Amino acid sequence: MQHIAHLVHEALSAPLVLEQMRVLTREASRAIVMRDDQILLLYTERYDDFSFPGGGIDAGESPEVGLHRELSEETGAKDIEVTSHFGYVTEYTPTWKKQWDVMFQTSHWFTCQIGTALGEAKMEDYETANGMSAKWVPIEEALRHNRSVIARRPSSMGLSIHRETLVLERVAMAQSR
Repeated sequence: MQHIAHLVHEALSAPLVLEQMRVLTREASRAIVMRDDQILLLYTERYDDFSFPGGGIDAGESPEVGLHRELSEETGAKDIEVTSHFGYVTEYTPTWKKQWDVMFQTSHWFTCQIGTALGEAKMEDYETANGMSAKWVPIEEALRHNRSVIARRPSSMGLSIHRETLVLERVAMAQSR
């Protein structure tokens, strides 16, 4: 398994003294789905960014099973086939859960194949409220957009955009080979 990067969100004061912190550990799986020159991503209006479909792995789930569930829920994808493990990112980020000081997350990316048509997504309430929707987009367009958001640094910028853009760059490099 390829470790793509270890990130520490800029909102956290460095160095982190983890021995003195309450750390929430979270595992996530994310999908890389390409079709010709387009990639399937989630666009979120609230944050004005593109991200990979996927999310947290439930207790007892393997990363692949969690990915199937998340990809189907967020995009309506059917006939999902996980083809390979692309890599993983570890990161420390702020957390909104008051009983924790920081979150340590390991996100796994898998390349996937899906059926030709997307069905109806079954978004969670917060995803719907944030204006999240699945979009096929040229990977370079998604990169330009996310880089523009990072450069502008709007107050609405989400926590995950740096991670998502970093992996989008790696996927684009792999596609160009």
